[in-house]
Amino acid sequence: MNELHQLRQDAFAPAHTADIADALVQSSGLRVEIDRRRGRGAGLNPSGRFEEERREAFDDGWQTLEELEPFKTEVQVEKPRTAITRNESPDLSFDRSINPYRGCEHGCIYCFARPTHSFMGLSPGLDFESKLFAKPDVPKLLERELSRPDYKVRAIAIGTNTDPYQPIEREWRIMRQILEVLQKANHPVAIVTKSALITRDIDILADMASKGLAKVGISVTTLDRKLARTMEPRASTPPKRLTAIKALTDAGIPTAVMVAPVIPALNDHEIERILDAGHAAGATEASYVLLRLPLEVSPLFRDWLLQNYPDRYRHVMSLVRSMRGGKDYDAEWGKRMRGAGPYAWQIGRRFEMATKRLGMVRRGLPLRDDIFLRPDGGGIQLSLL
Repeated sequence: MNELHQLRQDAFAPAHTADIADALVQSSGLRVEIDRRRGRGAGLNPSGRFEEERREAFDDGWQTLEELEPFKTEVQVEKPRTAITRNESPDLSFDRSINPYRGCEHGCIYCFARPTHSFMGLSPGLDFESKLFAKPDVPKLLERELSRPDYKVRAIAIGTNTDPYQPIEREWRIMRQILEVLQKANHPVAIVTKSALITRDIDILADMASKGLAKVGISVTTLDRKLARTMEPRASTPPKRLTAIKALTDAGIPTAVMVAPVIPALNDHEIERILDAGHAAGATEASYVLLRLPLEVSPLFRDWLLQNYPDRYRHVMSLVRSMRGGKDYDAEWGKRMRGAGPYAWQIGRRFEMATKRLGMVRRGLPLRDDIFLRPDGGGIQLSLL
């Protein structure tokens, strides 16, 4: 409770002291020792919201905690029934996506996909970034689905949930195989990543882009290497992401720089600098997304903020709530990506002015869907007649 005592002595307004105290009390029994989670994003590993029991690690005086091993990346094979996931969200620009992996080793503390690990009986905290699932059957399933007579072509988005180019892709190469299927079928694809590993697949992407079938978005959250290392510990460094943008654009692949997420009082002052750097690297498109804190992401992010930037906790959370109707998050369609209120409006206008000054497009040209070549079966039982 020393941290709590210190915060009470700091110059925090009384209206927010209770909020800070509550966050510390809630997380104190769940925080994992730094030596066990070094190189990870989350400091907590709480039980998933669907679990009937809640377990907490604590020191019982027998020094058992010292015997626990550090969190290591573990990969299990998942056997999905389908490759393509559909959505009907009115504020998304795509209606289908592919996720080669479940969980993400990048460990971004703000990742809105963390709560999905609860469906596996695992924690959205450290489990999300260390207990991963690979889906090696997805390329074959994809070929099968594309070969169906009733399949209608629209761009497939990849990287909208977890990063397809996270570190384990170097070994599993599932994303590479997916691209090979899409390339063969002349199927449009839009990729989002914060990993420089995507440059490995420039040969495929450049060929597809020459036909109007591929585009990429590189997320650059900050240019501050220290902040990046703390906030997204196993993602590519900011300079490597900018280098990836240059390599992609030099190869003729339409590439956008994404300021995502924008976190008030933490990285929002970098919006113009990130756009300038992305434009200098060759990015022709740009977009941004406001910080999203759904379900378990909120306590995980607040704990991280208290541990790393305690002096900004009150200011950051106050601004977040001012854009979310007084809550940590508002999932209403049309508002969840941009927020509402004066501060959200200011962020939007700054982004608009910066992109206009740079001549960057906020909505790129649509990908082609008129040269699709349906696969010849992909394992489907063909009709005898």
